[in-house]
Amino acid sequence: MSWWRDQRGSAAAEVALWVPVLVMALVFVAVVVHRGVDARLRLNDVAHQAARAASIENTTTRAGAAATAVATRALADSGVSCQGVNVEVLGDVRPGAAVTVTVSCTVDLGDAALLGVSARKHLSSTASEVVDAWRSDRSSS
Repeated sequence: MSWWRDQRGSAAAEVALWVPVLVMALVFVAVVVHRGVDARLRLNDVAHQAARAASIENTTTRAGAAATAVATRALADSGVSCQGVNVEVLGDVRPGAAVTVTVSCTVDLGDAALLGVSARKHLSSTASEVVDAWRSDRSSS
């Protein structure tokens, strides 16, 4: 019976030693999840900005150039470290039609390397905008 009394409180001591380790592991997992979700949200926003820029132009060529320029600048401004940015514009830029822009890139999730998770993830986002049906024809000016 004296042996049993000597072990009192050992479970509490073990828990007290393991709690900081578990909390630190949860923080690392939260950082990785946050980085991935944040990059996805920012890429969605970039795709919407690029689609809007494409819908304002009056030719398909200019729409593609505007979408690429806006996407590149918005990614740089957002703080997402994207490599190999690809912007694809589908649709016609005639009034009433829809323009769809897909932005894809490989995002660097440097914090994930600490947990043995892949530090790079390929993300893609698509957004559509309707070309204003009542806009003036700027192609003749």
